[in-house]
Amino acid sequence: MISMDISQFEIEIKRHAFIRATERGITPDMMEATIKGGTVKQFGKNKVKFIKRYKHFTVICVDEIIGHRIKIVTIEKKV
Repeated sequence: MISMDISQFEIEIKRHAFIRATERGITPDMMEATIKGGTVKQFGKNKVKFIKRYKHFTVICVDEIIGHRIKIVTIEKKV
């Protein structure tokens, strides 16, 4: 896990990620809480995952860092 100050980044949610999240029953509030308050796990050169555990499932936002922008590629729900 790494500590990361996301206030210096612009967050961009791709259309694909938003559609997949709504199909999986993840609300926009959950997406925001996961990005702002979840744990950060870095993998690869410029990829990160924001992970937040809820009572019955876990929300995972898979992101790509490009310059000063975090692009949310997809959002997963793990039971």
